[in-house]
Amino acid sequence: MLPLRFPPSFRQNTMSRIPALLIVGVLAFSASAAAQTDLWKLAQKHADTHRFSTLFTAQQVTSDLANDNDIDQAIQWCREMGITKVYLETFRTQHWAESETIAHARDRFRKAGFLVSGCVTTTRVGKISTGWNLISCYTAEETQQQTKQIFEFTAGLFDEIMIDDFWFTDCQCDQCEKARAAERVVVDGKTFDVDGDQWSDYRRELMLQVSKNLVLKPAREVNPNVSVIIKYPQWYDNFQERGYDVVRQTQVFDQTWVGTEIRDEFDERWGGRGRTTAYFLQSWVEGLSGRKCGGGWYDTLGTTPATYLSQARQTILGGANESMLFNAGNLRFKDPGRSDAEALRKALPELLQLAKQVRKRQAIGVTMYKPPNSDGENDRRVFEFVGMMGIPFVTTDRFPNDADAAFFSVHALHDADFVKKLAQFLQTKRPVILTDSLAQKIAGDIDLSGKHVSILTFDGRMENAYSLPAKELSMLRDVVLKPLNLSITAPQRTAIYCYSDGSWVVENFNDQRIQVTINGRSQSVEANHWASQWMEQR
Repeated sequence: MLPLRFPPSFRQNTMSRIPALLIVGVLAFSASAAAQTDLWKLAQKHADTHRFSTLFTAQQVTSDLANDNDIDQAIQWCREMGITKVYLETFRTQHWAESETIAHARDRFRKAGFLVSGCVTTTRVGKISTGWNLISCYTAEETQQQTKQIFEFTAGLFDEIMIDDFWFTDCQCDQCEKARAAERVVVDGKTFDVDGDQWSDYRRELMLQVSKNLVLKPAREVNPNVSVIIKYPQWYDNFQERGYDVVRQTQVFDQTWVGTEIRDEFDERWGGRGRTTAYFLQSWVEGLSGRKCGGGWYDTLGTTPATYLSQARQTILGGANESMLFNAGNLRFKDPGRSDAEALRKALPELLQLAKQVRKRQAIGVTMYKPPNSDGENDRRVFEFVGMMGIPFVTTDRFPNDADAAFFSVHALHDADFVKKLAQFLQTKRPVILTDSLAQKIAGDIDLSGKHVSILTFDGRMENAYSLPAKELSMLRDVVLKPLNLSITAPQRTAIYCYSDGSWVVENFNDQRIQVTINGRSQSVEANHWASQWMEQR
């Protein structure tokens, strides 16, 4: 990796700025303490702060909730897990759960004190895509009509419906190709113009109009009280390519959710992602959606108990009000689901306390800018790896004019006025970090020679974010954290979350214990674990 470019020297800031507040010790709950706690009562008590939920897929509704004995066992398991809300799926991969089975399970769960909502997973609906064989061609009338039927059916059973994150298309059939070239979308017999001839242009308009005309409109005609949730996937760099439009769809849907899955980065099938994906994406969608954002959804694929708990923590740290544990069948009957579920059950008291503490505070850090519908090119996935460098970050979908320090990647070029805005930002001498790919693209248009400009060299490999030598990383932190009145010493593969009152959380992704110092206060953090310090608020 080429060296980081940074100012040649910078005095370490060791400010201590909140002497009147008292440090509360690191959150730590033992397994025995969790075992002695009635998690059902505890979860109900904290439900307004953060709620844990789970989902029974359409297939599981049929197989696991078909009689009262099975429902009793499912209710008991949810109570023991501290789960206070369940989602019952009506459709997935051409499987329709029977309305009588759904209604009976819904009523039993409600009678037992649970909140109950519906869910739809739009896999293998109507005509199948020429791409992934789970995905559908929404240009096709048969797909459109079955989509309408699914949501009319579901709205007749529930006042709240979540759409799992298969609500996209990658089809390039002849019918799609002709419509794309003509820059025209036809949905439910109505024609809509498309602004552009790229696949991303066509698919975003297509899925927006299908959402409005074949999901929201028919669902509300059946049930005027229905609230429909769009859940955005984990793969944020590809949203626009497959038809997600996070601005316009967020406007038309009643709520947003987001997939906050974190995989073990060395897993042969699911690895290759950074360990702070959940925090970045949850906080970014929260900022974009405002009060519409309801929560984060994570699963057991490619996880260990450590990575599973990291999903839970980061979903909460990102601001979610609810965590969806996908799915009940995997968590109850399969591995690694059972071990993941047991780890979360033991950690539930500390996670609820974490949510309580986070809710009271304002996060601070270097501001990461990702405009909506932006492609990172060589910088894809960069945010989740930079988040492991022991530098606190916050996120935004708008240019961070008021940020104390900022991080910019190629994604920023989706903002047509970015270079002009950056030039104005640099005139203030506030520190910025740029990726090498972005710096190369704009070097001829803007002066990047200032001492407050640091350029991280990735050479197209995001993993290089945490291979920066310790001395250079320390100097980078000194530069970018000075305006935030923060001084941090920590190794690579560490995530740090800071708050305006001096509180903080540390996640250690290393396989050995580490020592972290924040504003002169040191803390040892066990391997693949976390620690926190909270300032008592008066």
